[in-house]
Amino acid sequence: MTDPYESLLKEAYSNITEKSGDEGRFIVPDAKVYIEGKTTVLENFSEIVSTLRREPDHVMKYLLGELGTAGKIDGNRAIFNGKFDKTQISGLISKYTEDYVICSECGKPDTRLVKDGRIITLRCDACGGHRPVRKRKAKPEGAAGQLEEGAEMNVDIQFLSKRGDGVAKVGKYTLYVAGTKPGQTVKVKITRVAGSIGFTEKI
Repeated sequence: MTDPYESLLKEAYSNITEKSGDEGRFIVPDAKVYIEGKTTVLENFSEIVSTLRREPDHVMKYLLGELGTAGKIDGNRAIFNGKFDKTQISGLISKYTEDYVICSECGKPDTRLVKDGRIITLRCDACGGHRPVRKRKAKPEGAAGQLEEGAEMNVDIQFLSKRGDGVAKVGKYTLYVAGTKPGQTVKVKITRVAGSIGFTEKI
């Protein structure tokens, strides 16, 4: 006869380790973005933050750092200085979700950020997995100043433009890199600068 305690233990262990299907219901709301004067408004910022279950200030700090701009939380909205398109904002929210929310072991969003000294760890309550969160890479040389034609640098491709070119942000500049995909790090040469837009070629 099977020990009732052992039977219950096996059942509990099974419930912990098997996939529940919850990850299929985890859907981050589509970013509602529009331009208002010289600013960009993320209208449903609070809804997105609530779904991610993260502190609004942490998400906002991440977005501002990646966009290389200033901004503020205004009620349920987030306002960024400068003009940014929806694809760019959505791409950064996806990147934040991947780095700071989704467990790399089981793929579920049932995680929390735990600070251990100077290291922030992502701990999963679903499977018990944990990992240090990916640190944002240092900005390339020249990111804080003016880009010059002929300059060479490594850039991180964040999303695709409507034409299918890879797009990278370097300080206030938006760089277009043909033949690249989001997630790639490539070395480029600046071929032309027009305002805050930079055109490049892969080296």
